[in-house]
Amino acid sequence: MGTSKCLWLSVLVLSFCGSMVASRVLNEISMTERHEQWMAEHGRTYKDASEKQLRFEIFKHNVELIESFNAEDHKFKLGANRFADLTNEEFRAMYNGFKPSSTNNGIGTKNTFKYENFTAVPASMDWRTKGAVTPVKDQGQCGCCWAFSAVAAMEGVTKLSIGKLISLSEQEVVDCDVHGEDQGCNGGLMDDAFKFIIKNGGLTTETNYPYTATDGTCNTKKAASHSADIKGFEDVPANSEAALLKAVANQPISVAIDAGGFAFQLYSGGVFTGDCGTDLDHGVTAVGYGTDTDGTKYWLVKNSWGQSWGENGYIRMERDVDAKQGLCGIAMQASYPTA
Repeated sequence: MGTSKCLWLSVLVLSFCGSMVASRVLNEISMTERHEQWMAEHGRTYKDASEKQLRFEIFKHNVELIESFNAEDHKFKLGANRFADLTNEEFRAMYNGFKPSSTNNGIGTKNTFKYENFTAVPASMDWRTKGAVTPVKDQGQCGCCWAFSAVAAMEGVTKLSIGKLISLSEQEVVDCDVHGEDQGCNGGLMDDAFKFIIKNGGLTTETNYPYTATDGTCNTKKAASHSADIKGFEDVPANSEAALLKAVANQPISVAIDAGGFAFQLYSGGVFTGDCGTDLDHGVTAVGYGTDTDGTKYWLVKNSWGQSWGENGYIRMERDVDAKQGLCGIAMQASYPTA
């Protein structure tokens, strides 16, 4: 090969390598800008440069996973939401606080399922349109999803029984319910929350006993000012989406799900058909159901991670799946209060 040709080839190789390096640098700059924009959007600050660099690396990794996932054919999409700078392990530790009951046998305070013979199940239901669902709330970095789930179900049945939607106090449950599985920000169980509310004689309002996202000392004076009450609770027959459908057709229902996966962490919209098991770790509220435009049936689920997560704080989860437990175990430990 001639000298001039070798020089030409060398220049070409160097030029190519240089463009590759330049491209990587531009991508890094772009990702840095995206991280800065994301921080501004979510009001995120870090204690020092070291923590910021760590969070940037996690953010970058998550964004790359999001873009790779969204490039594939799925019924739902992921997005760089408020949890995008957390590892999946950190996310699970901070936001999932449901404790499955080892003694749950499908029986609430009564050995009945009041909707067992209900047959007039409508094709779709959305309790939000019936005025039975308060705006999406935010549990913050406190593992008390169980309290939000139970309170949302109680808010629903209160509206149906007295015709008035009242935003009730999760903080009262967190502070004052310290029995059984319930341990405030360290997790709990919706059925135990219902037991506490019944024994307590009801709950006060969110305004009177506001949420602080921390474990506090029970304010007995505020807790004695009841604005709504329940008479009992029942468990939906386990591992039956058909039974859960009957229940949700009649009122908002507390459900437990396996929400620990990466896809759940960064879900942004669509019908969730994601990879999840039945290791129940999160309490939410089923407030309806329906069928997507492509024919996919779904549960409409209210979460407690703020309105910026998912579909304005909600997730639609695939319904009528092959597994008897339902997708992510949604039909395993469902329950509801009775007025």
